[in-house]
Amino acid sequence: MPPPLVECIPNFSEARRPEVIAAIVDSIARVSGVCLLDHSSDLDHNRTVVTFAGPPEAVVEASFGGIATAARLINLDEHRGEHPRMGATDVVPFVPLAGISLKECVELAHSLGKRVGEELKIPVYLYEAAATRPDRENLADIRRGEYEKLKEEIGHNPDRKPDYGPERVGPAGAVIIGARQALIAFNAYLNTADVNLARNVAKAVRNSSGGLHYVKALGLLVEGQAQVSMNLTDFTRTSVARVVEFVRREAARYGAAITHTELVGLIPRAALVDAAQWYLQLDGLQADQILENRLESAIAQAPAATDGAPAQDSQARAAEPFIELLAAGTATPGGGAAAAATAAMAAALVEMVARLTIAKKRYAEVMDRMQAVLEGAQRLRAELSQAVADDSAAFEAVMVAFKLPKGTSEEQAARAGAVETAYHDAAEVPLRVCHACLSLLGLTLEVAGLGNLSAISDAGTAAHLARAALASAALNVRANSAEVRDKEAAQAWRTELAELETRASATFAALERTLDARVKE
Repeated sequence: MPPPLVECIPNFSEARRPEVIAAIVDSIARVSGVCLLDHSSDLDHNRTVVTFAGPPEAVVEASFGGIATAARLINLDEHRGEHPRMGATDVVPFVPLAGISLKECVELAHSLGKRVGEELKIPVYLYEAAATRPDRENLADIRRGEYEKLKEEIGHNPDRKPDYGPERVGPAGAVIIGARQALIAFNAYLNTADVNLARNVAKAVRNSSGGLHYVKALGLLVEGQAQVSMNLTDFTRTSVARVVEFVRREAARYGAAITHTELVGLIPRAALVDAAQWYLQLDGLQADQILENRLESAIAQAPAATDGAPAQDSQARAAEPFIELLAAGTATPGGGAAAAATAAMAAALVEMVARLTIAKKRYAEVMDRMQAVLEGAQRLRAELSQAVADDSAAFEAVMVAFKLPKGTSEEQAARAGAVETAYHDAAEVPLRVCHACLSLLGLTLEVAGLGNLSAISDAGTAAHLARAALASAALNVRANSAEVRDKEAAQAWRTELAELETRASATFAALERTLDARVKE
C-alpha cells in the first residue's frame, strides 16, 4: 500500500490584502512534508482557496497554522464579499488521496477541530463525512445566516452549539472542518449583469432545488458579470460536461449564454478526460490511450536495479519519459518543447532558492519579497510546463495541415490556409516561452541578490538555464516565422524577439555581476 497522502483545501475569507494571503500561505508551506499545490484568490468573493497535500500529521499541522494565522489577521466584522462565509478560515476539508480512507480523514477532522477549539478558542462545526449530526452534513445548512447570524444565536440557540470550542464567537468567526471525497469548484460566467438570472440558473441546476445530483450552486455578481458558482461533489456521477450543458440550456431560456468558465483550485485528470470523451464523442477511449497514463504506467512497471547495480533515484526516473520521447525518431517533442522544459526547470530552481530563503530567520527582512518571487516562479513554471505540450501540439498541427488533400483549387486553398495558421501557432508558442524566460531572468536576479547565500549556485544555474531556454526558443520562432506567408507578422515576431534578447542580455549581465559579488561574500 502506498504511504498515506491527504489533500486539504482550506478557504480563507480574504483576497484583497496580498500581505495577509502571503502570511497564510507561508504558515502552511513552511511545514515539513507539505506540498503546496495551488492557491487562488477572487476579489469579488473576497476569498482565497489554498490546496496542499502530504502525510496526515503534516497536513493537520499545516491546517492548524493556516487557521491560527487567519484568526490573527482577519476580522470578519470588517469583511465583505460575495461568497457566504462564517469564519476567517471558513471551511477546511480533508480529502483522501492514497493509502488512507475517508474514515481516517474523519478522524483527522475531529483531531484538528478539538485542537482549534481548545488552543485557539474558536468554535468548530464538523460537516460532510465528519458531521456529528445529520443536519450538519450539508455545508450550506451550517453556514446559513453566515457570521452575522451566528453572532446573534451562538450561546442561545441549541442548534448553534459547536462540536468543539466555546459557545461564543470573536472576530475570527467559526471554522467548519470536515472530510469528503474530491470536489470540483467550478464557475460559469454569463453574458449579463443580471444576478437574478444567475440565481435562477443556480436554483435549477443544484440538487437541493430538484436539479442535478451532486451539484451545489449559487448565483453571484462578480466583476459586473453574473456568475453561477458551483461545487461538483461527485464528478463520477454527474460529469462536468453534463453540468455545463445544463447551465447552457437553462441560461438560454432567459436569453443568456455562457461566456467562459473557470476552475477554483485543482481538478482531477479523470474529470477532464470525461469531459473530452463527452464532447469529442470518444466512446471507445481507453485510459492507456492517454499519454500521461501510459508514461506513468511504464514508470511504475520499470524493473528495479539488479543486485550490485546502483538504484535509480526516483526523480531521475521521473525525468526519463520526456527524455526518451526527445530521443525517439519523431518530430515531436522537439527543440521548442525542450526549451520550455528547460525554462520550467529554471523556474523550479528559483522556487527552491526562494523557499530556502523564506525558511531562514536571517533573511526575515526579504521574506515578503521572496514570497512574491516564489509565487511568480510558480506561475511561470505552470505556464512553461503547459508550453511543453503546446509546442508539440502546434508542430503536430503543421504536419497534419501538410497532409490535407490538394486535388482541387478549393482543397489547395484550404490546405494553404491550414498550413499558414499552424505555422503561426508554431511560432507564437516559443515566442511565449521567450517572454516567460525574460520574466524568469528577472526573478532569478532577485533571488541571486537577496536569496539564501548557500543556494547561490542554484540561482546561477537557474539563470543559465533560463538564458539557454530563451536562445533555444528564439531559434524556433525564427525557423517557423520564415515559413509563414504573412511577412508583416513574421517581421513583427522578429522585432519583438530582438527586443527580448536585448533585455535578456542586459539582465543576465547584471545577474553575473551579482553572482560574482555574492560568491565573494
